[in-house]
Amino acid sequence: MHNDIQALVESIGRVIVGKESVIRCVISGLLCNGHILIEDVPGVGKTQLAAALSRSIGGSFNRIQLTPDVMPSDITGYSMVNQTTFDLEYRAGAAMCNFLLADEINRASPKVQSALLEVMEEHQISIDGVTHKLPQPFMVLATQNPVETYGTYHLPEAQMDRFFMRVSMGYPSEEEEMQILSRTEHSNPLENIEKAVLHPEDIIRLQGQVEAVYVSDAVKHYILQIVAATRRHDALTLGASPRGSIALYKAAKANAFLGGREFVLPDDVKIMAESVLAHRMILSPKGKSRYGDARSIIAEVLSGVPVPMNSEQ
Repeated sequence: MHNDIQALVESIGRVIVGKESVIRCVISGLLCNGHILIEDVPGVGKTQLAAALSRSIGGSFNRIQLTPDVMPSDITGYSMVNQTTFDLEYRAGAAMCNFLLADEINRASPKVQSALLEVMEEHQISIDGVTHKLPQPFMVLATQNPVETYGTYHLPEAQMDRFFMRVSMGYPSEEEEMQILSRTEHSNPLENIEKAVLHPEDIIRLQGQVEAVYVSDAVKHYILQIVAATRRHDALTLGASPRGSIALYKAAKANAFLGGREFVLPDDVKIMAESVLAHRMILSPKGKSRYGDARSIIAEVLSGVPVPMNSEQ
């Protein structure tokens, strides 16, 4: 693993016990300038993960608890008149930071969801004809609880597609939970991160290095075959979009980089396929009864698409 990335994983690991695969996915999303949807039950460490990532990088961190009464201006900020100069002055919203934790995004109104998604896409905020650039890097980690969905606003598929990855932390093992109890006995685990191991400018540098990772035509074709297979699958009413192809291409490069390689292997594509593609697909009623979840279809698709040979060329 790349030295900088190893240091980052170890720093986050001082707060988050286990879950290295989830940590790697989140770091991959950051290196690809993407945003992460964390779909999980309460209390498994979603907020701690976002805060640990921010503290490990030394970036600014904001958290907003989304409820039906939250307004778009709480996300984007607003302009108000300075009573001394009578000029319009911008008051920053929650999005003006490096890392934004949008807690329970499916409890926010559609208008607020749209404002957040626009900020995610544009990396800037325009108010009263003035454009305000967001700090770089900028990453949104949005959470939603898949269990208590009564009274929530389900994210439309077009908005789900804008999240680079969807991950789930899951419950810890008994051994991991024992470590969690020990760490939280006397202090907040975030205090274990005494100083940042990287800085925002380091992330921008690493993002450039990820872009330079080589992907052969054979691996590109492999990615396209996987995505095309989701569009033909009889259990799906909607397969992965071209944005999904691009995201899987970038995620595979990030996984190769995390592995210390300058080229992508088919295994990099396989490792990232579920997190990148599953939330971009819609199961038919028949598919829901047969598979239950899109993740099972991804596994089936991967087993049916031939793996290319000589993928390093």
